[in-house]
Parts: sequence; structure tokens; C-alpha cells
Amino acid sequence: MTMRDGFDNTHATLATPAGAILTVDLDAVRSNYRLLRATGAGAVCAGVLKADAYGLGMAQVAGALVLEGCSVFFTAHLDEGIRLRTLVPPASTIYVLHGAMPGHAGACIEHGLVPVLNDPGQIAEWRALARSLGRALPAAIQVDTGMSRMGLAPADLARLAADPDWLSGLEVRLVMSHLACADEPQHPVNERQRLNFEAARRHFPGVPASLANSSAVFLGSGYRFDLLRPGAALYGINPQPLGANPLRQAVSLAARVVQLRSIGAGDIVGYGARYVAPGPRRIATIGIGYADGWLRALSGISYAYVDGIAVPFVGTVSMDSITLDVSALPEGRLAPGSTVDLLCAQQSVDDIAAQAGTIGYEVLTRLGTRFERRYLP
Repeated sequence: MTMRDGFDNTHATLATPAGAILTVDLDAVRSNYRLLRATGAGAVCAGVLKADAYGLGMAQVAGALVLEGCSVFFTAHLDEGIRLRTLVPPASTIYVLHGAMPGHAGACIEHGLVPVLNDPGQIAEWRALARSLGRALPAAIQVDTGMSRMGLAPADLARLAADPDWLSGLEVRLVMSHLACADEPQHPVNERQRLNFEAARRHFPGVPASLANSSAVFLGSGYRFDLLRPGAALYGINPQPLGANPLRQAVSLAARVVQLRSIGAGDIVGYGARYVAPGPRRIATIGIGYADGWLRALSGISYAYVDGIAVPFVGTVSMDSITLDVSALPEGRLAPGSTVDLLCAQQSVDDIAAQAGTIGYEVLTRLGTRFERRYLP
């Protein structure tokens, strides 16, 4: 048996009808949260649970973070926030990063959510709702410090700041922004955005500030401010890809063998005839494919592992299956129903992302709904 970070790589046949088994190590999630909180040195550490906790399961991850004392959460969309409200203690603060779509601001009040207001239109609608209710309403304000994606543009901020009543009716609990290059510590845009954020904060005296996403937690004290917003780092993605990963991998993935067969020299494997066997080979077909988020870009370049031995992908990744060259394994080592490892001690989410030419965020959030999901406490 080979184990690392709580993952058992034993390849016993699993009695499950699913094509693959996704295991989430909640102890690793909690460990990562504690490390991030300690690195933040006094800043409040929130948890970003958008996209179903980056594909790993909002309900389970939220419960794990609550056990660690996390009481501030972020989602992207209003419907995510509504779901999360049922999963965390009533006193928890839930920020909705996209605010509310026009006409839906009232749902934030109904479910006890705090919208992140990103433009003058959202501010105007929230103020109007506050006036109609006759009370101040909580909100966060996002400012754009150079990413040109979401938040008040500098011209918007200047125009609104010139109006002494521009925040009347709002209980501003947080001012925040987002870094474009936090995973590149030496990138000059980081410091430029930090200085822009310092300038924007002056419009919000006494209001807590937040700039640090997962990667920015590790950029130094000047980026942490009052509230950290880690997302991907909670799940083990390396926040600074050029250095060693200080976090524990929180997910493993094993796929079941559907069929085994022997082929000869000149035989083709898979769509497009992209693989032609150079000699006798033993081929295993496993029950996972791009419909499960295992990217087609991995065709012919990635691996699965059996007992720590790499077995290469051959042919094209299909919708529901992948073919492996298992000739290096002892005869009889695999049978239909036994498993091979795709995410394991030998191959991390970041490794798969590098092979596919993407980032770990995409690999995690693409993980499909057809897996059997197991949660380690």
C-alpha cells in the first residue's frame, strides 16, 4: 500500500457502478485553511466556495471550514449564496461577488447575503432598496485597480466620491479589489495595483479592506490587509507555481478499467488513428473522458498510475473513455473493474494542468457529476 496525504493507492476492485471515483480529503482542506490563516498573521481568513467549492462539493467543504472557525464566505452568483446560506451558521457572512442581477437585489435581503457592488448601477439599485425599506443595507464595494474586469472604474469612483451622498443608505462592510498577476510574485502589475488600492481605500475611511486572493496571501504583508479570500489554495492548488507547494493535495481520482485487450504492430487506437502500435501492446480502456472534465488536450501526453508505475495515454481522449498502454504492468495486474490513478501522489492537479496547457482552477472546476464521490473526514 502506498499512501500520501491520506490517499490510499491500493488498486482493489471497487464495488461501484461509476466509471471513476473522486475522493476529497476534508482534513487536507482544513489543514490548508489553517496554514492560510496563519500566513495571514491576524487578517480574517474567509473561504471562497464558488463553483460548488471549485467542483469539490459546497456542502462538505463548507462544513469542514466551519469546524475550523471560518465565518466569512464568498460565492460568485446569487443562487450559490442562497444555497450556501442553508449550509453555514446563521451568523456567517456571505458575500456575493457578482452582486445581484437587476431586479433581484431583494433576494439578498431575504437570504441574508451581502452583495459586492461593482458599478454605479448596482449601487443605485441597492440605495433605492435601502430607501424603500427605511434602513441602511450592508454591502461590499469592489474597485477596479487595473484588471479592467469588475469593480468601480477610477472615473466611476471619482464621480461618485464627488457626491457627498453617494453612499447614503449603505452600510459598507468591505472595500475590495482583485489582482491580475498574484501568482507571479515579481510581476510589476502587483505593486501597481496595490498602490491603486491604497489610493481607492481613502474614499472608505475605517472600512475593512481585502485584496488578497489565494496567491496574494503569499505576496507579503502589504497585500493582506484585513480579509483574505483564498479559494483554489484551500483545495491544494499551488498558489505560487514557480515554487514548492506548501499546501496539501485535497483530491484524488481513480478510474475503473472497462476492458483489456492485446493488439499487434500496426493496429490503431482511438479516434483519428493518431496512435499506431509500434509492436505488441496491452491496452486498457478506462471509464472516464472529456464529459467528466478529463481534457481532450491530454490525448497522447498524459498518464495514469498503477502501483506508482506510469501508464501512458494512447489515442485520443474520448467523451466517456481513455485508452492506456499498460504493457509495463505484470500480466493479470488489471482486470475489468479494477482501478488506475489519475490524481494521486505521483500526479497532482497542477501537473495535469501543466500537461493540458491550462491552470489547476480549470482542472478542478471541470470535474464532472458522474463520479462516485467519497469524502474523507
